[in-house]
Amino acid sequence: MVDTRIPPPYIADERTMLDKWLDWHRETLAVKCAGLSEEQLRERSAPPSSMSLLGLVRHMAHVERVWFRIVLIGEDIPRLYKAPDDSDADFNRVDEASTEEAFTTWREEIAHARRISAGLSLDAIGHAQHRGRECSHRWILVHMIEEYARHNGHADLLRERIDGAVGT
Repeated sequence: MVDTRIPPPYIADERTMLDKWLDWHRETLAVKCAGLSEEQLRERSAPPSSMSLLGLVRHMAHVERVWFRIVLIGEDIPRLYKAPDDSDADFNRVDEASTEEAFTTWREEIAHARRISAGLSLDAIGHAQHRGRECSHRWILVHMIEEYARHNGHADLLRERIDGAVGT
């Protein structure tokens, strides 16, 4: 695995710290997926879980879209990879999914999120509620760091089971 991540600074203002940690975790998922074939990216290597690295990429594209575009700025756009009969279609429906499309969509959603985030104060309040509660931009950034960190732990295990690769 080639690791091109830039470590977050030890000392920085709050905004820089949050942005750099989120970018670190975004790139950690990319590192975990690097160098694998389409079949390996689809592999559900830790049964009985339906998770795969491709499913994680699809899920994180969905999460980026929901939190930054739908919740934070109130865009009226569809959610990604949802199916009426499968709320976890992002994870479950990877057998025929395009890896190129998934990675392109994920990177595009990250780019959207960065542009949105750059233009807002950390104290900005989202336009849509989550579970009946308002969310600040700051809360969303912290949540995204947590979301990536949790799923990067899954990615560590999946990758190790696929080809034995380990590392941070």
